[in-house]
Amino acid sequence: MAKGINIGDEVVITATVRKRVTEDRVSVSIPSYGQPHSVIDHTTKVQKGQHIELIGNVTHVDENRVTVNLGAPVTVDAAVVRLVSAYKPPTRRAPLVDKPT
Repeated sequence: MAKGINIGDEVVITATVRKRVTEDRVSVSIPSYGQPHSVIDHTTKVQKGQHIELIGNVTHVDENRVTVNLGAPVTVDAAVVRLVSAYKPPTRRAPLVDKPT
Protein backbone atom coordinates (compact mmCIF):
# COMPACT_ATOMS: atom_id res chain seq x y z
CA MET A 1 0.00 0.00 0.00
CA ALA A 2 1.23 3.51 -0.78
CA LYS A 3 2.70 5.08 2.35
CA GLY A 4 0.95 8.18 3.60
CA ILE A 5 -1.72 8.24 0.88
CA ASN A 6 -5.27 7.06 1.58
CA ILE A 7 -8.63 7.23 -0.15
CA GLY A 8 -10.09 10.74 -0.07
CA ASP A 9 -6.75 12.54 0.21
CA GLU A 10 -6.11 15.52 -2.07
CA VAL A 11 -2.94 15.00 -4.14
CA VAL A 12 -0.96 16.77 -6.87
CA ILE A 13 0.49 15.26 -10.04
CA THR A 14 3.10 17.27 -11.97
CA ALA A 15 2.45 16.91 -15.72
CA THR A 16 4.28 18.23 -18.79
CA VAL A 17 2.41 20.18 -21.48
CA ARG A 18 2.56 18.41 -24.87
CA LYS A 19 0.63 20.83 -27.09
CA ARG A 20 -2.33 23.18 -27.21
CA VAL A 21 -5.40 21.32 -28.54
CA THR A 22 -7.83 24.25 -28.65
CA GLU A 23 -7.75 27.82 -27.39
CA ASP A 24 -8.75 26.79 -23.86
CA ARG A 25 -7.53 23.15 -23.70
CA VAL A 26 -4.03 21.63 -23.56
CA SER A 27 -2.76 18.07 -23.87
CA VAL A 28 -0.47 16.95 -21.05
CA SER A 29 1.80 13.98 -20.44
CA ILE A 30 1.41 12.41 -17.00
CA PRO A 31 4.38 10.34 -15.73
CA SER A 32 3.68 6.57 -15.56
CA TYR A 33 0.23 7.02 -17.20
CA GLY A 34 0.96 5.84 -20.77
CA GLN A 35 -1.79 7.91 -22.44
CA PRO A 36 -2.13 11.63 -23.18
CA HIS A 37 -4.57 13.55 -21.02
CA SER A 38 -6.35 16.80 -21.86
CA VAL A 39 -7.09 19.56 -19.33
CA ILE A 40 -8.74 22.98 -19.48
CA ASP A 41 -6.34 25.92 -19.18
CA HIS A 42 -8.31 29.02 -18.04
CA THR A 43 -5.67 30.93 -16.12
CA THR A 44 -2.53 31.14 -18.24
CA LYS A 45 -1.24 30.50 -21.70
CA VAL A 46 1.21 27.67 -21.11
CA GLN A 47 3.80 26.64 -23.68
CA LYS A 48 4.99 23.22 -24.81
CA GLY A 49 7.35 21.64 -22.27
CA GLN A 50 6.14 23.59 -19.23
CA HIS A 51 5.16 21.73 -16.07
CA ILE A 52 1.70 22.16 -14.57
CA GLU A 53 0.22 20.70 -11.41
CA LEU A 54 -3.01 18.71 -11.58
CA ILE A 55 -4.95 18.45 -8.31
CA GLY A 56 -7.40 15.64 -7.60
CA ASN A 57 -8.76 13.28 -4.97
CA VAL A 58 -7.57 9.71 -4.46
CA THR A 59 -10.29 7.17 -5.27
CA HIS A 60 -8.33 3.88 -5.09
CA VAL A 61 -5.01 2.73 -3.61
CA ASP A 62 -3.15 -0.48 -4.54
CA GLU A 63 0.30 -1.76 -3.59
CA ASN A 64 2.24 0.88 -5.53
CA ARG A 65 -0.46 2.41 -7.76
CA VAL A 66 -2.89 5.22 -6.97
CA THR A 67 -6.06 6.21 -8.86
CA VAL A 68 -6.72 9.95 -8.85
CA ASN A 69 -9.90 11.65 -10.06
CA LEU A 70 -8.84 14.47 -12.42
CA GLY A 71 -12.24 14.71 -14.04
CA ALA A 72 -11.50 11.23 -15.36
CA PRO A 73 -9.84 8.51 -13.27
CA VAL A 74 -6.07 8.37 -13.83
CA THR A 75 -4.01 5.49 -12.37
CA VAL A 76 -0.34 6.33 -11.76
CA ASP A 77 2.56 5.12 -9.63
CA ALA A 78 2.43 6.20 -5.99
CA ALA A 79 5.85 7.88 -6.34
CA VAL A 80 4.40 10.38 -8.87
CA VAL A 81 1.76 11.87 -6.56
CA ARG A 82 2.41 14.39 -3.78
CA LEU A 83 0.05 14.76 -0.82
CA VAL A 84 -1.59 18.18 -0.48
CA SER A 85 -4.07 17.55 2.32
CA ALA A 86 -5.17 14.40 4.10
CA TYR A 87 -8.85 13.47 4.21
CA LYS A 88 -10.52 14.30 7.51
CA PRO A 89 -13.91 12.69 8.03
CA PRO A 90 -16.72 14.98 9.16
CA THR A 91 -17.35 15.15 12.89
CA ARG A 92 -20.76 15.00 14.53
CA ARG A 93 -22.00 17.78 16.74
CA ALA A 94 -24.99 15.88 18.10
CA PRO A 95 -24.91 12.25 19.21
CA LEU A 96 -26.74 9.65 17.15
CA VAL A 97 -28.82 8.51 20.12
CA ASP A 98 -31.57 10.72 21.52
CA LYS A 99 -31.43 11.65 25.18
CA PRO A 100 -33.85 9.67 27.34
CA THR A 101 -36.93 11.61 28.43
